[in-house]
Amino acid sequence: MARFVQKKPLELTVETENPPSKDDHRTSAAAGWKLCTMFAIGFGLLCVLQAALNISLRLFLYDQTLQNEAVCKTVREPDELRNVSDQLFEEGWIYFRPSFYYVSSSQKSWQESREDCQRRAADLIIIDSQEEQNFSSRIQRYTWIGLTDRAKEGMWTWVDGTPLSNSYWHPGEPNNSDEGKEENCAEITTRRGRNGWNDLRCEKLHFWICEKKVAP
Repeated sequence: MARFVQKKPLELTVETENPPSKDDHRTSAAAGWKLCTMFAIGFGLLCVLQAALNISLRLFLYDQTLQNEAVCKTVREPDELRNVSDQLFEEGWIYFRPSFYYVSSSQKSWQESREDCQRRAADLIIIDSQEEQNFSSRIQRYTWIGLTDRAKEGMWTWVDGTPLSNSYWHPGEPNNSDEGKEENCAEITTRRGRNGWNDLRCEKLHFWICEKKVAP
């Protein structure tokens, strides 16, 4: 026997999204423009920073180049002194315009110290300026200098024969006060934090400073 079944109609529901409004478009466009603007500003700042770094580096390298050229010109010129300068640096000499200086590592009498300098084609240091006095005092050793009055008592002269003009004696020096013995040679010494000269017996053992002039 046939049976009839009543079927309900199929219901289809379609949900549709609301179309975007004009305000949504404007908001999206504004956000995109803001992002582009921030990106452009950031990129611009990065470019400015890079340019500043490049300029600073160029200026630094230029300044260093000038300094190096100045040092080279001071020490190396004239050209015929180039090999001499290189050799002196290798032997431990120190450059202070316009001379090279050698500081001993051992101690000898004044005469023996001078003979050592002469074997090095130099002589004991002649101090003729405040700058040179300051330079030699920084060594912080008791050192012989090229000053003596052995030829005539009280007449202090440098090893090159020039008489003493500018002096840097300690107060009360020279006093020739070593138990009645003559103090005919000069040394650099430090007393109470002050650097100056002192007269001493030439037989004493001290370090010494040689000077070799290589430029006028």
